[in-house]
Amino acid sequence: MAEPIESFSIDDTSAQRALVALNRAALAIAGELDVDKVLQLIVDSAREVVGAAYAALAVGDWRVPGPGNVHRFVVSGMGRDEISNVIHWPHGRGLLGAVIHGQEPIRLKHIHDDPRSVGYPKGHPPVEGFLGVPIIGSGETLGNLYLTNKQEGLEFTAADQQLIEMLAAHAAVAIQNARLYAQVERLAILEERTRIGMDLHDGVIQSIYAVGLTLESTRLALPDDADEVSSLLDVAIEGLNDAIRDIRNFILDLRPRRFAGDVQQGLAQLVREFQANTMVPVSVDFPERLEDLPLPIGRAIFLTTQEALANIARHARAKNVILSLKYADKSVMLTVQDNGRGFDVTNESLRVGHGLANMQARAESLHGSFLIEATLHKGTTLLMSLPL
Repeated sequence: MAEPIESFSIDDTSAQRALVALNRAALAIAGELDVDKVLQLIVDSAREVVGAAYAALAVGDWRVPGPGNVHRFVVSGMGRDEISNVIHWPHGRGLLGAVIHGQEPIRLKHIHDDPRSVGYPKGHPPVEGFLGVPIIGSGETLGNLYLTNKQEGLEFTAADQQLIEMLAAHAAVAIQNARLYAQVERLAILEERTRIGMDLHDGVIQSIYAVGLTLESTRLALPDDADEVSSLLDVAIEGLNDAIRDIRNFILDLRPRRFAGDVQQGLAQLVREFQANTMVPVSVDFPERLEDLPLPIGRAIFLTTQEALANIARHARAKNVILSLKYADKSVMLTVQDNGRGFDVTNESLRVGHGLANMQARAESLHGSFLIEATLHKGTTLLMSLPL
């Protein structure tokens, strides 16, 4: 079982060296605002400070169990070949689950002696000694930091635990700061996109519309025998209408899309915006309750629907769209279907251009499946299934 922590004297030479390393790591972490770089600095520093062979840090949503709750997993002490041999990273069960949900550190001489241990994934480095510490900010478990196999066959000590706990406290502040910085950047981008969208709608579209009205008036003023000129004006007016439609589609793509956790409300907002900008009706089929969906799955459904509707607006020339979400066999299935122009699904450049590769990667990251079916001049159907 975990041993009670004991204080250590900073007069000890090795402890002083460790504190110097901890201070250096804390300063480096505090000066970095990129989330991924912050996480890598934390895990590298932790391994260095206590002399562990391997260290890892997981950040995620721990409110729900399962593989989808881990958003980022960062390791230190493994080469690329070793990393590629791991079939999947730990999902936050066993000892890691105890660290996360108990919000208390765990230190063990032999990991297999603890009844909470459930082993580790195939390809994961062998584990003997174990030190796990939660990263807690504002009462929330932001992640967990664990180290294994202290070098030279030694055992993790109470001093090691204190050092990692101090590093975890710095890490919590750094992670929160990095998140806030990223949010500020996103908000600035969204505000600029909103401004551009409003300028396009209130300025450019209205100007083009005014030109179209002028051409309509010009056509009415033509003599009855000016059929050729009238035909040219019809072409010009149709071109202006096409330009207005394209700009409206760009505005739809520029609109900020925030997912606050409510899938039903988020999808309803996407549908309203799509219909308002394209004048294409959308038939919706949702279950009565969607609030029980895990956050990563809800976000994947929202983002995939967003991209699918944007593709339809830009490329499909559809007259109708069907959007459905159904539960089946411990999974949830999203279907987005249109009766537009379709496309050649075997054309890789179109798949990338339409963002389909992103949708597939998003589904696979949650151990789900993604399928696209399309027929030229008959429409496209997108299906994504995610396990619950």
